[in-house]
Amino acid sequence: MMQVIQAHIKTIIAIAAIGVFLFFITIGSCDKENLLAAASLTSEADEALSGGSATVFDQTVNAFALPVPGLSPEDELLFFVGNSFFNQNWVQAPSSTTARDGLGPYFNAKSCSGCHFKDGRGEPPATIGQLSEGLIVRLSIPGNGAHGEPDPDPMYGGQFQDHAIDGVAYEGQYEIVYVEVPGYYPDGTSYSLRKPQINFLDLQYGAMSSDIMYSARVAPQMCGLGLLEAISEKDILAHADPDDRNGDGISGRANYVWNAIENKEQIGRFGWKANQPTILQQVSGAFNGDIGITSPYFKDQHITDAQSAQRKLVNGGDPEIDNDDLEKVHLYSATLAVPARRNVDDQDVLSGKQLFIKLGCNACHLDKVVTGNHPKFSVLSNQTIHPYTDLLLHDMGDGLADGRPDFQASGSEWRTPPLWGIGLFKTVNKHTYYLHDGRARSIEEAILWHGGEASTAKASFMQLSKAERDQLLLFLESL
Repeated sequence: MMQVIQAHIKTIIAIAAIGVFLFFITIGSCDKENLLAAASLTSEADEALSGGSATVFDQTVNAFALPVPGLSPEDELLFFVGNSFFNQNWVQAPSSTTARDGLGPYFNAKSCSGCHFKDGRGEPPATIGQLSEGLIVRLSIPGNGAHGEPDPDPMYGGQFQDHAIDGVAYEGQYEIVYVEVPGYYPDGTSYSLRKPQINFLDLQYGAMSSDIMYSARVAPQMCGLGLLEAISEKDILAHADPDDRNGDGISGRANYVWNAIENKEQIGRFGWKANQPTILQQVSGAFNGDIGITSPYFKDQHITDAQSAQRKLVNGGDPEIDNDDLEKVHLYSATLAVPARRNVDDQDVLSGKQLFIKLGCNACHLDKVVTGNHPKFSVLSNQTIHPYTDLLLHDMGDGLADGRPDFQASGSEWRTPPLWGIGLFKTVNKHTYYLHDGRARSIEEAILWHGGEASTAKASFMQLSKAERDQLLLFLESL
């Protein structure tokens, strides 16, 4: 009898033990699920709206080419008229197409879209003599002009023109030769960067100055320019730290440039070295410098003494684009919407965002800004935007230096470029060339070129595991 009782007791104990075991297994599973839930990352409210209410949800080849929502019917009509002037080719004068003649006599492109195809990003030329697909070469010699601007080369001016109208010799040609620079991450993963060298060929008007300085510049994406113009000067300067008083190794500063339209010095916001103060001046300067079209603000054809015979050529009027048509292109350029971000709730993208902040990348690439009042387009005012730029100059080190000062920007300083839209370059422009001269073949290569004030952030990026680096790149590709 006693043996039977003992057997029952053992059975009861065994059942109880199993129950306790299952209980703790269940509790452990719940705790694990709770911990995973706690570790789950979430996006911020409206994080996909890179341009605030000036955002469009489009991931196609037209992602950079759409007007901001909320334009008045009149402005929307002018937007599409401006679009036609942006995209159609200019022709040599005299021509029956009087509204679009006056090309050259020297030029890099025949239209705005020749550099900004689909309002996107340009790329280095694949062959010598190729009509520009979005890269120009700036020229200067030591010294400054009357307002602090770079001094042009006496023979070839301030911009190298590799095309000319019929009957005129182009200035010359150039080729870009790349040297591969191999390297390794601390974990042993290899990479290779390409370092560009520009060679000038077939110069038609004599030798350049012996102390010539030159810099290749790729045309950036056009989206969101008006929003950047709407950021108040006070808010831009709030992030400047020229003497690095906080000791973080980052000393962004504003470039002060000459506003030729308003005849005053002003903060530069546009261009790779922040050498243009407004969209109107940027547009007018591009018409003049890239296509050879004069406007009410820039009437010089930039014909040097060595090219003086071209001063007798017939032009397309004085000016070749009048203020009314120029303002349509101005409106178009200022009111291009920003494409929305993709995959903002993806856990790897959110982890990449955390790493972006942890590494200090957002010290220059500001992730959130509130615009002020835009003086011309109210639809751009008071918007919470995510441009990932501070619009300030930063020393990026010897690796990226072009050695060519531009107003107050030194030869190693560059404006922080906005990152919105960078994940769509391949869709819109069929390439993934980054940085000011298109040398980087991927976002990863662009990061690895960072130096100077960005040296610490780059070193921290290199210390990440392969999985973490991939997460950071996924985040950037979502922008």
